Amino acid sequence: MTDSNIAVCALDNMFTAVIMLDHKLKVKYANNATEQIFRMSPKKFLGRKLDEIFDYTNFDFSRLLACHSKDMGYTDYEVTFVIEASPVIVEVTVTPITDNNPQCDILLEFRKVELQRRMNKDREQYSQQEAARELVRDLAHEIKNPLGGLRGAAQLLERQFKGQNDVKEYTSIIIEQADRLKNLVNRLLGPQKASPHVMTNIHVILEKVRKLVQVNLPENIKIVRDYDPSIPELSVDPEQIEQTLINIVCNAILALQEDNTANGIITLKTRTAYRVSIYDTIVKLALVIKISDNGPGIPPDIKDKIFYPLVTRREGGTGLGLAIAQNIINQHNGKIECNSWKGYTEFTIYIPIKE
Repeated sequence: MTDSNIAVCALDNMFTAVIMLDHKLKVKYANNATEQIFRMSPKKFLGRKLDEIFDYTNFDFSRLLACHSKDMGYTDYEVTFVIEASPVIVEVTVTPITDNNPQCDILLEFRKVELQRRMNKDREQYSQQEAARELVRDLAHEIKNPLGGLRGAAQLLERQFKGQNDVKEYTSIIIEQADRLKNLVNRLLGPQKASPHVMTNIHVILEKVRKLVQVNLPENIKIVRDYDPSIPELSVDPEQIEQTLINIVCNAILALQEDNTANGIITLKTRTAYRVSIYDTIVKLALVIKISDNGPGIPPDIKDKIFYPLVTRREGGTGLGLAIAQNIINQHNGKIECNSWKGYTEFTIYIPIKE
C-alpha cells in the first residue's frame, strides 16, 4: 500500500469529518465521516464548490479565502450548515496545505458541537432573556400603578364638567389612551403563573389554530399539515398553547404578506424526539412542534434577539408575541428555538411528555 493510500485509508476511518478543497474552493476529497454529519454521500460533495452545496450557512468564506495568503489556520465555533432544511451546528478547523504552492489546498475538519456546550449556551441565553423580561415587568408595574389614578382623574373631570362636550372630548381621549396603555402593560407582564393543565391531544389545538387563521388567509398562502397521529396526549394548558401557536403562525403570515411571496407555504409538523436537551435537563421523551414558512427569513441583526421583549422588525409591532410564547413554553418546562435564513424560517417547540 502506498503512502497516499495509507493516508486516504486513515482519513476514511476517522470520526472527524474531513473535506479537502482546491484553491477555487471546489471539493477534492470528502471522507466517510462527512455523511454522518451532513447526511449526504461524500461522492455528492466531489467537484462542487463548498458554498453551493448547502441551502444556507453562516460560515465566513471570505476568511476561508484569506487563509491562502496568510498561511494561517483557524477554528470557527458553532457554524450552521443547512442541507434540505436540516441544520447542523459544527465546529470547523481550517488548515491551509501550502507545500510552497501559492494555489494551495485547504483542509477542513468538522466536529459536531458538543451537547454540553449547547446546553450551557441555551442556559446562558435563557438567563439573559429572563433578566430582560424581569426588567420589563418591573417597568410595566411602575407604569401600571399611576395609570389607575390618571384614568380616575379623567372620569372625575368628566363628571364635574358634565354637559360640556369640549371637556368630554378630551377626557374621553385620556381614558381611551389610558386603557390602551393598560392593555399593553398587561401584555408586557404576560402570564405570571402556570394555569391548570389537562390531558390534551396536541392536534386538536393545532387544528383549532389552523381553522382560526384560515378564515382570513390570503389566497397566495396555504397551510400544510404533517402530523404524527401516534403522539400521545400530554398535560398542557390548551389556551396558552393555542396562544403560542397563533402568535407564531400569524407572524409567518405577516412575513409572507410583506415579502409578497408568490406561493407562500406554512407547514405545521408534529413529531416525538428522544433524549432532548432542554436547557440543563435531558428529557427522555418530548413532543416536537415545528412551524415553518418559505418567507424572507429573519434579519440577521435581530435573529438572536427575537425572544426578547419589544424586539420587532415590523413597523407598528409590539415585539411581545414571541416573548410571551417563550414564557408560556417555559412554564410547560419546554423550550422554543428558531432557525432562519433567506427563504426559510422554522420555529421548533419542545414539550416534555411524561411516560
